[in-house]
Amino acid sequence: MEHTPSTAIEWQPSGEEHFTGRVRFGVLSRPRSEGALNALGVLFEPGSRSDWHSHPDGQVLYIASGAGVVQTEAGETVEMSSGDVVYAPPGEVHWHGALPHSHMVQLSLTTGGVTEWTSRKVTEEEYRRR
Repeated sequence: MEHTPSTAIEWQPSGEEHFTGRVRFGVLSRPRSEGALNALGVLFEPGSRSDWHSHPDGQVLYIASGAGVVQTEAGETVEMSSGDVVYAPPGEVHWHGALPHSHMVQLSLTTGGVTEWTSRKVTEEEYRRR
């Protein structure tokens, strides 16, 4: 067993390559083999969001606090809040982030390899469409 106290989780800035606004990651798992569970805590400041992306084996998001939005490339949009769970199936292109006036902390669970980023940022129009 491994125990990591909350004070020992290192929250690192995401950078701007695949995100808009201020986003930080806290690594929660240590995958030791290909296909193992990858668990991340992700803190989105108000108005921040990911770029369009997908996951080879899908993604589960658990909203730990705050409120946000997730949208698929097909146009389905859902507002999320504390306690909600969202599942993006394998290969579904989507983005997610905090609402304009709320932070959002999410637990992101994936397997099957790294995030597959498109070359597109989420536009202000896409972000505001709810």
